[in-house]
Amino acid sequence: MATLQRPAARPAEKGGPPGRRGLRSLRPRHRRDTALFWFLIPGLVAVLLFHYVPLLGNVIAFQDYQPFVGIMHSPWSGLSNFDVIVNGDQLFLRALVNTLELTLIQVVFVFPVPIVLALALNSLVSERIKKWVQNVLYLPHFLSWVVIVALFQQMLGNTGMLNLFLQSHDMGTWNIIGNPDFFKTLLTSQVIWKDAGWGTILFLAALSRVDRDLYEASAMDGASRWKQTWHVTLPALRGLVILLLILRLGDALSVGFEQILLQQTAVGLDSSEVLDTYVFNNGIVGGQWGVAAAVGLVKGVVGVVLVLGANKVAHLFGEEGVYRS
Repeated sequence: MATLQRPAARPAEKGGPPGRRGLRSLRPRHRRDTALFWFLIPGLVAVLLFHYVPLLGNVIAFQDYQPFVGIMHSPWSGLSNFDVIVNGDQLFLRALVNTLELTLIQVVFVFPVPIVLALALNSLVSERIKKWVQNVLYLPHFLSWVVIVALFQQMLGNTGMLNLFLQSHDMGTWNIIGNPDFFKTLLTSQVIWKDAGWGTILFLAALSRVDRDLYEASAMDGASRWKQTWHVTLPALRGLVILLLILRLGDALSVGFEQILLQQTAVGLDSSEVLDTYVFNNGIVGGQWGVAAAVGLVKGVVGVVLVLGANKVAHLFGEEGVYRS
């Protein structure tokens, strides 16, 4: 009768237990990436100092804050600083309405412009012309709002190039810079001119990853250029568009502080006051530090809620969004 033989024992693997092997495998990578870690430290310190530490200053929203006394010794005021929001202060409501109007305008008219520009640039055959157009479109992004506002005033102001041309041909003048009725249109055109070209970078990067065989296959099936764009190109951009739209909702109540503040004197507060300038005018200029901090705190909380809500909606439609829950 044959006897069952026990299988020979496997030789012990070199390197010890799996956990120890994992630690040893990380050591060469750690030594290799040490220089990168050192370069990362200044960025982390800057983020902590200028983004997270200032969050502690939100305690001002619950105090009768006095700069010469300091946060530690200013008396507590409870929720009284939030009365302008709860009771509907007229100045606050005016700023809120202007902010919401500008947010809606920029989402509808500004957000799609980089997508259209990216599609147009992607359709160019000549790489030389494509790079030249990209450089021209990227340039305004590196100009400060002070320079851009000055340029628009030189072109569209009362003594600008446009009005000088109209006067030289006895056609009167066209008041654009100081006209409250054109202010939101002026802001939108400035944002498009400054940032639309820069916004095409991400979309062009996404378009470069689209498989060209898909276009060839759709062309063989008789699809026109428009159908190829609709069924091949736009689906490739859908995830990125949703991601950027969610992130844009986080800044929905921030519509350009410096840009608006530089032009606020010309048109008045009724049409130009937004939440950011309201915080500045009432906090730093007016000395109502607690009220300004309360408005800023609510603005930040609303932005977080919008991002979380939009991300949840994206998950319901099968998109990844900003993060996976």
